[in-house]
Amino acid sequence: MTKLRILLNNEAIKYIIFGALTTLINIVVYLALNNMGILYITSNTIAFIISITFAFITNKIYVFNSDIWNMKVVIREGMTFTCSRLASFVIDTLLMILLIEIICMNDFISKVIVNVIVIFINYVLSKFIVFKNR
Repeated sequence: MTKLRILLNNEAIKYIIFGALTTLINIVVYLALNNMGILYITSNTIAFIISITFAFITNKIYVFNSDIWNMKVVIREGMTFTCSRLASFVIDTLLMILLIEIICMNDFISKVIVNVIVIFINYVLSKFIVFKNR
């Protein structure tokens, strides 16, 4: 049990767990909207908004242990988190267009591949920019 507790206290492991949950939320919302006939770019945008809200809360509290709730700090973290996620969203969308429109890959397979890339980018941005002043 001690090894499990140590493993679960590891920042990278927690990021992977919450990143996987964020990705799951992103994919489920995307698929649900896409199956309702909503254009994939619109589905992707809505899935992005819902999943980054979940990601900010879990990253702040559980992954990077940012326990400062001073309004100025929360706003700074929220703004930098949103900006970093918007940057990764642009990458996400461009990669989706590349894989679906140009390479003609299946949209679901494209979504999974792109999410793996985006998770890595988001970890680096969160660790070194957003929550750097823990």
